[in-house]
Amino acid sequence: MLASSAIALPAMASTTPVTGVASASMIANDGAAGGGIVPRTPGHLECVPYARLTSGIQIYGDAHTWWSQARGRYATGSRPIPGAVMAIRPFNNSRLGHVATVSRVVDSRTVLLSHANWSVPGEIERNVAALDVSPGNDWSEVRIWYGPSRGLGTTHWPVSGFIYNAKPGMKLSAQLSQKFSQAGQTLTHREDSRPTRKGRHDDPIGAIIAGTY
Repeated sequence: MLASSAIALPAMASTTPVTGVASASMIANDGAAGGGIVPRTPGHLECVPYARLTSGIQIYGDAHTWWSQARGRYATGSRPIPGAVMAIRPFNNSRLGHVATVSRVVDSRTVLLSHANWSVPGEIERNVAALDVSPGNDWSEVRIWYGPSRGLGTTHWPVSGFIYNAKPGMKLSAQLSQKFSQAGQTLTHREDSRPTRKGRHDDPIGAIIAGTY
C-alpha cells in the first residue's frame, strides 16, 4: 500500500527505487541510517514479497491476511524485535493493509523498518523510522516515515502486532532475541552480498534531539 501526509523531521534514511542506480547522496543518507541502498529487480515491488525476503516468514496473500494466517504457524506478539514483521491493518487509503520488517529497535517507542511500496509505488525503503504513538505504549498505533516529505507521517496506523519467525508459543527469551537480532543484522546480505555501511550515529534519536544528525 501507499502512505500519504507527513510532517518534517530530520532525515533518517533513503528511499530505494526498484529500478535505476542509487546516487551518491542516497547512499550517504542511507548509510547514516545504518544500511546500504540495493536496487531490486525491475517492476513494481509490493510489500508482501519484500517482507518474505527480509524476514524469512513464508506467508502469502494480501498484507491484511498475514496476522490471521500466522495463527498456529508462527509466534506473534506486541514486542518489536529485529527480523519480526509488523502487521498493519487496513486504514484510510490502505485497503489491503501493509507489512514491514523490523530492522532495528532504537528504544522502547522507536524502531527502524525495512519495507516496500509505502512512500512511492514499488520502491524499497530501508531503516526508516516508525514511532509507537499508542496510549498504552503497546505498539497498537504507529507513525511511519514518509519519504517524499522527509518526515514521519501524521496518520496513526493501527497495528495488529508482530509476527516472529519462530514456532507458536516459543518464549521470547534472551536467546531468541539474540537470534532475531542476528537475523536483522543480516537483512542486507539476503538482498546483496555487498557489506553494509557502518552507521554514522550509534544513537540516531539522540542525534536528532541534539540537532546534530
